Amino acid sequence: MSTTLTYIGTDRDVTRAMTRQEADTAEVVEPPVTECADRQGSASDDLIELLFFAYRDFVGDPDRILAEYGFGRAHHRVLHFVDRYPGLTIAELLDILRITKQSLNRVLKDLIEQGYIEQKTGTSDRRQRLLFCSRAGADLAADLTRVQVRRVARALADPVEAGEALPSGASTSAHSFLLSMIEPDERAAVRRLMARRTKGAA
Repeated sequence: MSTTLTYIGTDRDVTRAMTRQEADTAEVVEPPVTECADRQGSASDDLIELLFFAYRDFVGDPDRILAEYGFGRAHHRVLHFVDRYPGLTIAELLDILRITKQSLNRVLKDLIEQGYIEQKTGTSDRRQRLLFCSRAGADLAADLTRVQVRRVARALADPVEAGEALPSGASTSAHSFLLSMIEPDERAAVRRLMARRTKGAA
């Protein structure tokens, strides 16, 4: 059994058969891991970590409002979509939120009993239950959205230069946006924590 070798880059391509002995002793050369590829991996790690912190603060703003009503994030998600899509069915809401019917029923019970969501019978199919926000529900949904819009608008209007603040030194628009979404007083602590990951790897 022989293996064919092709030499490229000479005056003409030369092809010959490799002997069994040469095949057994041939060294397999792995492609080197370039600095660019290593930086890309580290930059991805930075993005994932920043996304966690940005999400924490993004949902933290409405969390404080919801706590005053005894509600949680599940109530927020239901209010958000029912407010934006009046007449949403239970089935549609389940598909959007990807939660169990039991979990949704528990949240809807709270919102309906306290007067934030109204439930109506479908016109074409009376088996359907259509969901609408009451005036109080719409006002609460607007308050929750307002604080989140404010945080996003601030991040877009005044992005923080990521650059050397991150372990990878990456400075893409995504890194800057996510860092800007984090509460200003918390950014230094986030940078210090992420720097520890780099030192540990070293």
